[in-house]
Amino acid sequence: MKTTALFLFALGSIAFTSCGQAPAAKVNDTASTSTATPVETNAPNADYKPAFAGQTRIGGVKTKTPYEVKKLSEGLSSPWGITSLPDGRLIITEKGNGTLRIAKTTGELSQPITGLPAVNSSGQGGLLGITTDPDFAQNRMLYWVFSESVEGGSHTSVAKGKLSADESKIENATVIYRATPAHKGSLHYGGRILFDKSGNLFVSTGERSDMVTRPQAQQLNSGLGKIVRITKDGKAVAGNPFAGQADARPELYSYGHRNVQGLAFHPATGDLFSNEFGPRGGDEINHVRAGKNYGWPTITYGIEYGGKKIGDAIQQKEGMEQPVYYWDPVVSPSGMTFYSGNQIPEWKNNLFVGCLSGMHIARLVIENNKVVGEERLLTGELQRFRDVTQGKDGALYAVTDQGRLYRIGGK
Repeated sequence: MKTTALFLFALGSIAFTSCGQAPAAKVNDTASTSTATPVETNAPNADYKPAFAGQTRIGGVKTKTPYEVKKLSEGLSSPWGITSLPDGRLIITEKGNGTLRIAKTTGELSQPITGLPAVNSSGQGGLLGITTDPDFAQNRMLYWVFSESVEGGSHTSVAKGKLSADESKIENATVIYRATPAHKGSLHYGGRILFDKSGNLFVSTGERSDMVTRPQAQQLNSGLGKIVRITKDGKAVAGNPFAGQADARPELYSYGHRNVQGLAFHPATGDLFSNEFGPRGGDEINHVRAGKNYGWPTITYGIEYGGKKIGDAIQQKEGMEQPVYYWDPVVSPSGMTFYSGNQIPEWKNNLFVGCLSGMHIARLVIENNKVVGEERLLTGELQRFRDVTQGKDGALYAVTDQGRLYRIGGK
């Protein structure tokens, strides 16, 4: 039997087991209370001061409820997005291949599902986020984000299609939205997608990274660096905050974003939260509200990769929103989900964030839209956690850039 490497928590060492073999080990029994010591101990890149207490480096917490972690599979090819099907299985995007896979909760993988539009897999591009139609059990419709090659470069695009009855292909795939203008670059596509309770889609787009496109995050006539709200047909939702405003795109919901790879609704309040990559420092968690400006590149808690200040090197400005939380140095936050299950009661309404360079899943305890505790899970796995979702069984499922699928849940 194979086991993953032992790793140390603060009060003990724990072993994890791989798919379908020996039972996974109990994790820790420490109290889920904040300590005076933050989990981040490395020096920040910038000497910027937070706007309020607890905006960064909050005290650490530890989960006291025993839980287990299972490595279900290592057979995925650069998975990027994961979500549940109504029957409890998981559907997963493979970034570079432009294909989908269905995974059983035992870890067994389907053959690649084909029939999607071609993806531009250069750099950070490819097949990205995915979500199921609220009526999937009846219509078998899927919606996904991908980087699409077009004249003049590439777009962050949204498509939809029907999963065939034999689950081998996507039928009648149709592109419903493109975040224009096109750009000849391979970075910052954003790419998360999810349905709200009204049956409309929220989609994140990146500002494409380059200095020439960066200012478009602040421009309402551009689809770059935004969160958009669209219908199932890709049209602007009636009542969007900029509808009817001259020189503003009606699909825009919020702006001033750098590269949002995480979107999630709070299960108790229904509020939308996002995360986005900072440059060198300044990764953010944001409470997203209609019509608000989230500051990039005018305000930021990060600096350029080369060490220079960004813009006027300011972190606060009237009319621009502060992040609920930020990291410096970065953890590179990607897919995320709120926990609403019953397997681990103390995790109720906590936010779980897959971290790439951080190589862990961040657990954030949020009260009144402020982070009051942080825990880092699965640090010993040494994986780049790309996305995390809650399964129908109430466990968390996560995929990594290295091709693994994990289950994290109660015993």
